[in-house]
Amino acid sequence: MESKMLFTLFLLICWLSTVQTETAPAKKINQHGKEDENEKDIHSVLREMTAMLAKQSVEIMYLQKENEAQAAKLRDLEAQKAEVDKLKQQAKAQAEELNTIKVRTNVTENQVKALRRDWEVKQVAFSASLLASGSRTLGPYNTNVPLIFRNVVTNIGNAYNPNTGFFTAPVKGAYHFELHIGGHGHSSRGSGAMLVKNGHHIFIAYEHQPSYYGKSSNGATLMLEEGDVVFLLHWYHTKIYDDANHHTTFSGHLLFTM
Repeated sequence: MESKMLFTLFLLICWLSTVQTETAPAKKINQHGKEDENEKDIHSVLREMTAMLAKQSVEIMYLQKENEAQAAKLRDLEAQKAEVDKLKQQAKAQAEELNTIKVRTNVTENQVKALRRDWEVKQVAFSASLLASGSRTLGPYNTNVPLIFRNVVTNIGNAYNPNTGFFTAPVKGAYHFELHIGGHGHSSRGSGAMLVKNGHHIFIAYEHQPSYYGKSSNGATLMLEEGDVVFLLHWYHTKIYDDANHHTTFSGHLLFTM
């Protein structure tokens, strides 16, 4: 049995050797064909890779240019942002300056208004006669009676009230007043009026003659506080006359403020 197996193995080895010897040229031919096909495949792959590399190079160049353009845009945007920030700072500074100017303008306007009010207040002057129309003799009375000068010629500042006969000082200052009193002569009755400040007698204008027409005058400069009142009192037991010629008058004006 062992001899038979050894013989069979020997035949098999010989047969394999023969097959290899016969098929060696064919294998070489096949190998050359495969090598040619492999070379063709390699060249094809190389061409494809070259085309791909060329395409990628073009894409890289395009991307580089696009990147450079975007970088330039970015630099422009950064410059614009810096300019915008600068403009914002300038606008903020201008707004602050505008607010300062507005405040100064408001202060100036208030000052102008105050000066205008002061100027209007400082424009004070009045002049009035006793009767608005006709002729009349007032008095005599048993007591001093306030005189009301109805015929107002001038009343700048409206400090004189023709309904009460009172002059009220609108501002502290020095004021000058004048009074002129007329009356017909009488054996026992004169003509007179008293200048009064806040109820205190200041000066009197008095005239007494037995006949004809007589007139007396007086004046004073008074230091008045705002709200002080000045008026004339008809002196008791005297007569005062006025007509269309306006003999009896009361006047005053502000000299200067204090």
